[in-house]
Formats: sequence, C-alpha cells, structure tokens
Amino acid sequence: MELAAVATAAVPGLTPTAVSSAPDDAADFDSALLLDSEGKRWKVRSPRHPEASARLETEFLVLRAFAPAIRAELPFLMPTVAGKVRLGSLSTFVYSHLNGATRSVEDLTSGNGSLAREVGATLAAIHDLPQALVNNADLPSYTPNEFRQRRLNELDQAATTGKIPGVLLRRWEHALEDVSLWRFNPSVVHGDLHEDNLLIDNDRVTAVTGWTDLRIGDPADDFAWLVASNEQDFIDTVLKSYTDTRRDAPDPHLLRRAALSAEFALAQYLVKAVTAADPAMIAEAEDMLKTLADDITEHGGQPLGVEPLLAPAVEPAAAPMASGGGESAGSGANPADAAPAKEPGSAPVPAVEVTQIPAQSTEPPAASVPAVEVTPIPAAEAVPVAEAVQSEQKPAAEDTSTAAISIIPTGPAGPAKTQ
Repeated sequence: MELAAVATAAVPGLTPTAVSSAPDDAADFDSALLLDSEGKRWKVRSPRHPEASARLETEFLVLRAFAPAIRAELPFLMPTVAGKVRLGSLSTFVYSHLNGATRSVEDLTSGNGSLAREVGATLAAIHDLPQALVNNADLPSYTPNEFRQRRLNELDQAATTGKIPGVLLRRWEHALEDVSLWRFNPSVVHGDLHEDNLLIDNDRVTAVTGWTDLRIGDPADDFAWLVASNEQDFIDTVLKSYTDTRRDAPDPHLLRRAALSAEFALAQYLVKAVTAADPAMIAEAEDMLKTLADDITEHGGQPLGVEPLLAPAVEPAAAPMASGGGESAGSGANPADAAPAKEPGSAPVPAVEVTQIPAQSTEPPAASVPAVEVTPIPAAEAVPVAEAVQSEQKPAAEDTSTAAISIIPTGPAGPAKTQ
C-alpha cells in the first residue's frame, strides 16, 4: 500500500484500484504490481539502500538511450519508465507493465527446443546492438586486455580475503594467464542476464529487464548463468541459435570464459560480503566456494583453458616431452618409467636423458626432434608475428597480447628452447 501511494506521486493521474507483491531481489528492492482505474497495470520498484537506488538511476539512463527505432528492431520488449519520485536519498521508479512471467532456471532448461532457440536469439539481439548506444550513454567499455586485467585485479582482491580455496585460485589464475582464451570481439553486453530478467509467455521471450550493468565487454558474461545450469543439451541449442542469428560468429572459447565467469561470481559475492562485514553472507559465500572446490577436486570441473606446462624439458626423440597434466606429447609413457634400472653401487641414472651438443656446433643432434615443429614460410608470404597477432584483433590497438608460443633459434650455447 505504501508503494501504491508513492506511485500516485510519481505518475500524475494514476489511481490504483488493486495492488499485489511482485517477485524481485528482496535484498535490494521492494516491489509491487498495481492495477489502476482504467485497467492498466504498473510495476513499482523501491530501493532498500543507496547502492540499489544508484542501480535504478543507472538503468533509467540506459533505458533512455534506447531510441524508439532501436527498440523496434529488438525481438523483445524493454521496460519503460513512467515516472519516479525521490524519498530522501532513494529514488522509487514506476514502470509500464510488461507481459510475461519469470521461470526458474530448472523450468527453462527443461523446456522444449523452441524456448532454447528463443533465448539464443535474444542473446544475439543484445550482442548485436550498436556499440555507439553504450558509448553515447557514457557507460563502461572494455577491450579484451582491459577486461582480462580487470578480472586479474578482482582475483587479487578476492585472494586477500584468505577465504578462497587454493584449488580455485590456481584454476582461475591459469585461465586468466592463457592469453589465447581472451581473444574475442567485444560487444554490447547486458551484464546481469539470468532467469529473473527474462519474461516468458507461451515459450517466447517477451521482455528483458534488469538493464543496470549494460556495457561493452565480453559476450561470454551473458552465458554464465546458462553454463552454471549444467544442462548441456539446452546450452547447445541456445548456442546454435545464437550462432545462427548473430552477425558476428562467436569465438571458440565463449563457453570456457562463461564457465569462468560463473565460478568467479562466487568470489565476487565473497568480496561483497566481506566489504559489507556481513557474517551470514560471508559464511554463505565460503560454503559455496568450498562446495565448488570439492566438486572440482573430485570431478575436475568444466574446462576453462589450457593448463600451463609445469615441467618443460628438452628430450631426445626416443623420450616424450613431459607436460603439466602428466601426459606426454608422444607415446604417452612417463619418462621416469623408461629410465634404465640402477644397479647397486653404480652412478645415479637421470630419469630424463639429455643429449649434450658440442660447444662449437651450430646444428642440433641428428636424433634430436624439436618439441614444436615449425614449417618455414616462403619469403614472399612471410608476415611478422607481431603483425599476424594484431591482425586477428579488431581493432588492433585494443589488444597488446603476444603470441602464446615463441621460438628461440638454436645457437652455439645450446638447444632451441620452447617458451
């Protein structure tokens, strides 16, 4: 009833005749649905604290940036602000009602293929929005390198709490250090997409809400909630519809970064809880992180990126190269298992035998096989590595990452090394 009274002040001429509660984020907002004397319906959102009020103010600016021509091209509706009223330091907003209802993630993922295709087309439409819309509204914009560095900074901040399991810290750090994982074309991103911000009616996505975190960044962030559902059939159908509908083809590591984003959300929640000094939130975050760490320890978790080499070595052709995952690049045998047996009194035999190259030699031994085979490129077609890497980035100035593999030529001092 209080929200109904506030709504009459926000929208002149509004006369509520019925009111009911509306599902929302109870920690941040009080919400209600109103029916007026003309039979029209409205939604009222009132923030509980200044941070929530700031989010509503940001969403108000975002929604104003969507000109009617842009809205008309979208396959879904967006909220329209009918009025607002400020009470002290907090602002309450009244929106025109949107048809449809939210569904739980379990109901969504257990639905038929047409609903999954609707979700995929919805994601594609958001990511294909013109980037000028975000830039003109002075909203955040990140290049791939900036976005990765932002994640690294957040990881450092989470690590300082001392409450993140070591297995998760190492897993996330390895994924963030794999530069090949972060080569993507930035797009407009909803930033807070999940089942509570999708309105569904007859297996159609009728509206998308919650536009408080619109930005230019990694499109994988909008897939995090889907990856967290672990419903692979639904995810595959969504991704196919998304790929078929988007103007730009998605990069091959989209779902890997989405999995990282879903896991890392727990660390962000922990930092928020520690900052708020909320013991209940901290305990909840620690419990979720421990559950995730136990699951990854037992089952391995979803792949995030290429694990780095933990013990690189240069070996003769007969011996495979040891990798960080315990698997070889050749036959798959462990080099230690192939070492000769040591007899009593004899000198120790190293597990990995390395052929020495004479100091004056400029050629590797005949039996030596480099760990990385490089096919020469004809001089007429040769392109510097730095230019080749930059050409894959759009625009090139936004990505300063280097090639994942660099080859140091063999010299008099010893064999070629792979770094």
